[in-house]
Amino acid sequence: MKSPGILIISHGSRESSWVELVDEAVNQLPLQDTIPVAVSFLELVDGRLIQDGINSLEEQGVTDIVVIPLFVSSGSTHVDEIAYALGVKETADCDTDLAPFHIQANIHYGVPMDDDTDVAQMIWDKVRNQSVEHEREVILLVGHGSIYDQFRQRWERGISSLAAKVREISDVAAVDYALLNPDSVKERMAYWQSEQGYEVIVFPLFLSEGYFTQKVIPRRLDGFEYRYSGEALLPHPLLTHWIGRQIYAMLQMIK
Repeated sequence: MKSPGILIISHGSRESSWVELVDEAVNQLPLQDTIPVAVSFLELVDGRLIQDGINSLEEQGVTDIVVIPLFVSSGSTHVDEIAYALGVKETADCDTDLAPFHIQANIHYGVPMDDDTDVAQMIWDKVRNQSVEHEREVILLVGHGSIYDQFRQRWERGISSLAAKVREISDVAAVDYALLNPDSVKERMAYWQSEQGYEVIVFPLFLSEGYFTQKVIPRRLDGFEYRYSGEALLPHPLLTHWIGRQIYAMLQMIK
């Protein structure tokens, strides 16, 4: 008889507040008392790494682990290397130091957030209070991106579709995107602000606030006028909703 458990994996941070936001989002799931749930991190959080989560679930008798990669894009090399280390794929599409995990249970690997409608709504909820004159404003989503071509292409597919969905539910003139790797932030800012004359609202497409939202993105925007709260996706109740939807869909597949 199958006994499922849930393993939610995100990157991790040395900042305890970053970890706490992830924990809070997961703790709001309505299934905590009915199925084992573990929250693990790729790095930086001692005692709560991916192998720790696997061990915890298997010690509770879990035979099938539903893994939710809590990352914003399929273009993240971390999503790919974790899949490899979990045995979901034979080889990674990028160089990785991540060794295969020790696993007895069956692994069912989900998908990252990409262009989900919940993510689009989260973004609009976060930036709408910065919008003043809608017809003269552009929202610029800024994502991490990748130096690897195939991962960059995955990033671009997801974030361009996400931008279109944000545009559908917002009332601004346009929604565009830029990546940090390779750097297209200044080029997109110059296009919308200098060439087109729009006000630009910048949103960092990151799970939670940290080094990239507080330091890297502002440096890339140096010399431009823009609106930017620095607030990332978390906290937001729709993130819990997104996690719950992924879990429910995958549990139906392994019954």
